[in-house]
Amino acid sequence: MEIFHIGAECYPVAKVGGLGDVVGALPKYQNNAGQLVRVVLPRYETKFIQENEFDAVFSGVVKLGISEFSFNVLKERTNKLGYELYLIAIPTLFDRKEIYGYEDDIERFLSFQIATLDWITTRNEIPTIIHCHDHHTGLIPFMMQCANKYERLQTVPTVITIHNSIYQGQFGFDKLYYLPEFDLSKAYLLEWDNRINSLASAIKCASAVTTVSPNYLNEINDWAYGLESLFRLVKDKSKGILNGIDTEVWNPATDNMLETNYSIKNFQKGKQENKEKLCTEFNLDPKKPLFSFIGRLLEEKGADLLPHVAAMALSEHPKEINILVLGSGNAEIENQLTHLQTSFKGNYNAVIGYNEELAHLIYGGSDFLLMPSRVEPCGLNQMYAMRYGTIPIVRRTGGLKDTVIDFGDNGNGICHDQASVSDVCYSIQRAVNLYKDKKKTNDIRKLGMQIDHSWESVCQQYIEVYNLILEQK
Repeated sequence: MEIFHIGAECYPVAKVGGLGDVVGALPKYQNNAGQLVRVVLPRYETKFIQENEFDAVFSGVVKLGISEFSFNVLKERTNKLGYELYLIAIPTLFDRKEIYGYEDDIERFLSFQIATLDWITTRNEIPTIIHCHDHHTGLIPFMMQCANKYERLQTVPTVITIHNSIYQGQFGFDKLYYLPEFDLSKAYLLEWDNRINSLASAIKCASAVTTVSPNYLNEINDWAYGLESLFRLVKDKSKGILNGIDTEVWNPATDNMLETNYSIKNFQKGKQENKEKLCTEFNLDPKKPLFSFIGRLLEEKGADLLPHVAAMALSEHPKEINILVLGSGNAEIENQLTHLQTSFKGNYNAVIGYNEELAHLIYGGSDFLLMPSRVEPCGLNQMYAMRYGTIPIVRRTGGLKDTVIDFGDNGNGICHDQASVSDVCYSIQRAVNLYKDKKKTNDIRKLGMQIDHSWESVCQQYIEVYNLILEQK
């Protein structure tokens, strides 16, 4: 079957979070499984795009109400990512430094969706499946179903994968005229809470709805930032599928971003050498357990707890632990984490920003990874950590609950129930005690490294969803 994945991110082309990792990996493994897979995303000003060559395969003009924007469809020449990569180049809207965060994001991503469908509908063959990711592509199922100009695509089944229901792509009906012409009696398919809601529209119109973990699907039936009743209505076409990780990219035995490569056979030596590299670079003590955080510094990730957790844990264990933070996001959280560097020199450091190479080294050299998330639809960091022999410390929520079992229950990590300073600090205390028992610590590391979180089995679950909706059609 011919599958189009359409999203706002795709590693290594453009990435902010887990969405990029999924859209970068799932298509490759589906392609390896014998499917014909194409990925479509906007053309941003990123390093990958600037360093690779593309051919123009289509050009057009996207109409957004009374505004018009010229666009080109660019295809990456060599299929170096393991699938066909297409970029929608709309210079006026996407030739910018950041992926998100602009006042005209609604216009940017709506134009991207319209341009994508304008191109697809002109192709000789229509796709077997169109797979959309998050609200940035959420209006595609509606437009395929209802817009006059895309009548040719009405019979193509669509899937919407929800990576995070917090972000819904809402805007007022005063912008309804942006959409291609359609029967206004179908406008109810766009509406939720008296506004156009891109994610809600996708949930209503898509042939199937998937979430990135089974537990997250359960959670959003009870609380989904206003969409919980809608999720309950579509439960018969919904499925929670736990994300995988790209085990070719995330492999400590071959990862060229590590100081020293290692496997489950020699991880003690390998992790120690990576830890020494980290500690030398960030003025930490390699003899102490290293606790790290990698991710966006946002409340949903529990990052607002980190300054208080770090101050309390380092005060209680001044000679026993190191803490290292890598991330960016909320400016106040960034400032608080930076300020701690003056108070806990030699035991603490923070890098504000994101560095893929450093992230790999932190997974390779850390002893424990902190994930005190309030919301974590799937979470990939805990899977990366376990793959690299780093023990995750997580709050039981979303995909963290699906993937991490407390070592007290013969599991692979340390778990707590509340996103609170006291719960996280108590978990750190448990980790300090665990670290003193080298055999048990290493047994837990081995357990985590042996778990198969690869995409091979996961991509088959998506193919089963595709086959089911094709049969229903």
